[in-house]
Amino acid sequence: MPKVLISDKLSPAAVEIFKNRGLDVDFKPGLDKDELLSIIGQYDGLAIRSATKVTADVLEKADNLKVVGRAGIGVDNVDIPAATAKGVIVMNTPFGNSITTAEHAISMMMALARQIPQANASTHEGKWEKSKFMGVELTAKTLGVIGCGNIGSIVCDRALGLRMKVVGYDPFLTPERAKEMGIEKVELDELFKRADIITLHTPLTDATRNIIDAAAIEKMKDGVRIVNCARGGLIVEADLKAALESGKVAGAALDVFEEEPAKENALFGLDNLIATPHLGASTSEAQENVALQVAEQMSDYLLDGAITNAINVPSVSAEDAQKLGPWITLSEQLGLFAGQLTETGIEEVTIEFVGDAAELNTKPLVNSMLMGLMKPMLTDVNMVSAPAIVKERGIKVNETKKGQHGAYEGYIMLSVTTERQTRSVGGTVFGDGSPRIIQVKGIGMEAALTRDMLYVTNDDKPGFIGGLGTVLADAGINIASFNLGRVAPGGDAIALIDVDQEVCAETLKKVMALPNVKQAKALKF
Repeated sequence: MPKVLISDKLSPAAVEIFKNRGLDVDFKPGLDKDELLSIIGQYDGLAIRSATKVTADVLEKADNLKVVGRAGIGVDNVDIPAATAKGVIVMNTPFGNSITTAEHAISMMMALARQIPQANASTHEGKWEKSKFMGVELTAKTLGVIGCGNIGSIVCDRALGLRMKVVGYDPFLTPERAKEMGIEKVELDELFKRADIITLHTPLTDATRNIIDAAAIEKMKDGVRIVNCARGGLIVEADLKAALESGKVAGAALDVFEEEPAKENALFGLDNLIATPHLGASTSEAQENVALQVAEQMSDYLLDGAITNAINVPSVSAEDAQKLGPWITLSEQLGLFAGQLTETGIEEVTIEFVGDAAELNTKPLVNSMLMGLMKPMLTDVNMVSAPAIVKERGIKVNETKKGQHGAYEGYIMLSVTTERQTRSVGGTVFGDGSPRIIQVKGIGMEAALTRDMLYVTNDDKPGFIGGLGTVLADAGINIASFNLGRVAPGGDAIALIDVDQEVCAETLKKVMALPNVKQAKALKF
């Protein structure tokens, strides 16, 4: 009988689910690290929230552990690479907190508009400062929503119910989906310019870190109000403090901070700041939902081998795993390739399975491809959540299957249509199980994707290879392999270069300055 440890405070209903499914469960919230290390080896499953830290040394002691279930979305407290190396599946419950977090953002916005916390404190002190707390109405105000995914879309819906005008920025939001939601899709600078209130609902990635800084605030209306119930690090706190003190920002309401627990912060004490201790998911309903979900998911896996909402492994059956493995790797690489080159909103994705690839169970391949496509912007995306995320953003996904065609027995072609263009990339799996890129933008080539790649498009003119080699040599970057393809002599050409280290922005500028170069991008796989 599989044995499960619950080491954080979960709903008692989760314990009952494990028991009713026939699992042996121990409920021991509040274990310190030494206690966890001493007993973790006994368990097949570990159910946690945010308090338990599943570090590499904990996993080292977990000789029988097969699955870690996180009741909630964030898995920052789990060492994912160490878990993967150990063969431990990590699951989360990505959608259980959505309504609760969205409602908290709306609550913070209303409290900010009417200065409710400040007025409450003043009244408790017997001051009765009625004239001091002059608020603003939300009706007819423009709400700028940064990130229109699962939580952001709920915020949009609630704001429209308050008769607000809503403008949204999200690279993956199509105009059609925005129209369905009843909001206007805008670019980020336009949102900054027009919004009376700005609320953030995006994950923390390299693309979103410090998305609100002094330069962004300068573009905003005087007297703008800012709400962040998403992630600390989206706002440069020092820049926000200066704007709150100057009055450029009339008020801010934060549930998250750069460093948590935030027992000290430079923003604390400002009269026009409302702060809560990361309460976005803190309702009894949300806690119940995620606890029930994680218990069901873990039970399904430990008893039946079904994998749901996995962070670090594909959702495939044991029978298909060996056959699909290389194709899943290829699918994610194709998605990552296209995703890293996509800079505007995606409208449509077409995936074509040809020959042997069409005979496979293609669902995990599609999920893996969509995961790769979304990953450059959404670090929390996994194979299960990717289709829902794509659907939320109104991105149309087409899947077709064909018999063998061309030189390869089987291959996959991914085409991504944005507001500006359609880009395609194709790949296959060789007999030894190694994935290969075989076509980019209709240009045939053959390349293995490694950790660091340089992608360059250019006109096929003499001197390109020598010039590029010189730029990389001057930067101290070694070339492992040089893969080339072209439409015709003198026409459009593509280079995929396997390099031993990441190509920095300064070096990319020098590559772009070479004659006949059209695009240069550093890619990671």
